[in-house]
Amino acid sequence: MPEKRKILFLCAGNSCRSQMAEAWTRHLKGDLFDVYSAGVEPKEVDPRAIKAMAEAGIDISGRKSKDVSTLGDLEFDYVVTLCDHASEACPFFPAKTRVMHRSFDDPPKLAADARNEEEAMNSYRRVRDEIRAFIEAMPDVLTKPLDE
Repeated sequence: MPEKRKILFLCAGNSCRSQMAEAWTRHLKGDLFDVYSAGVEPKEVDPRAIKAMAEAGIDISGRKSKDVSTLGDLEFDYVVTLCDHASEACPFFPAKTRVMHRSFDDPPKLAADARNEEEAMNSYRRVRDEIRAFIEAMPDVLTKPLDE
């Protein structure tokens, strides 16, 4: 069996999108990847993200946000930034690391103008499902040029 590739999902707060991406990868592609997530300015894990993932059968309620600087000397095969802020603030990674950017809408921003909780949750569900589709396409999506 080939060695698992190490992948890091990096977002601004490690509170929503990167937590979802880590959880989906563990659930769907755990046989292929050792997966991590972190933020450039970590915040608490978003309760609506926890709820959206629970609706999909994945429990992230015990997850904690991590600062990318706490990952120490871990070497990654792939780093995927999930928001523009993380892409702009992404720290340097060794040349062997493939860094790619795949931006997803920010559910808390989408939900800010929601008229009710159900409408707010629909934003989280949409992004959750978009991230799942991205993860399902791995590893191929990690090696293709972004303009394909």
